[in-house]
Amino acid sequence: MSINLFDLTGKVALITGGTHGLGQAMAEGLGNAGATLVINGASSQDKLNTAVEHYKSLGINASGYLFDVTDEAQVIKNIAAIEKEVGNIDILVNNAGIIKRTPLEEMEVADFEAVIKVDLVSPFIMSKHVVKGMIKRKEGKIINICSMMSELGRSTVGAYAAAKGGLKMLTQNMATEWAKHNIQTNGIGPGYFATTQTAPIRVDGHPFNDFIINRTPAARWGGDPKDLQGAAIFLSSKASDFVNGQVVYVDGGILATIGKPSNED
Repeated sequence: MSINLFDLTGKVALITGGTHGLGQAMAEGLGNAGATLVINGASSQDKLNTAVEHYKSLGINASGYLFDVTDEAQVIKNIAAIEKEVGNIDILVNNAGIIKRTPLEEMEVADFEAVIKVDLVSPFIMSKHVVKGMIKRKEGKIINICSMMSELGRSTVGAYAAAKGGLKMLTQNMATEWAKHNIQTNGIGPGYFATTQTAPIRVDGHPFNDFIINRTPAARWGGDPKDLQGAAIFLSSKASDFVNGQVVYVDGGILATIGKPSNED
């Protein structure tokens, strides 16, 4: 019985930005739990095709759709195509995102707006058009990929923090409006993970590597992007049917503590 609660067989899951990194890791988890994957990408058809072939090599049923999640016309067109060609979208993971590391006083308005558009506006656009089918069917799961920056500030990532803080509140408001339709909207807030992007700074003696290890109660980075899969499967499955408007932080405990003095083990 408990295993069946997490079974996603027969479900269609759309993951934006699912061609690499944490998005790919979460998509693999959903696919391994039985879901049919629909992967969105925007950078190139070749990259999208490579990602889809990767999923298929794992025995996961997957297809790819190239479109810009910030362009409402493209979103409408592709959602219609997905529902016609693959099936009704049962699970939406709003994962696509960007970051621009610039001090706020030096940041161009256009760059600030670009981050907000991808990281905050696109989840609204995607959810707005996917949820209509969910409302008709009286069920659905929406997962917004938030961040520890939904709770904390950090130097040079002001636009990202503004977007992710807004996404946390958008998640709560989606839950407020759509829970009555048996739709669960929640978020995942990843901590610091061992990915190809973080590899250059995950070395002994690097100041940021030492900072993360000392700041995290688990005393390590997320060992593998697959650490996110459990949360993604839970929030996509019947196991979370009465969970709504929450952000699950998968961060090794960083947000649970003020940290420790430098003289403490």
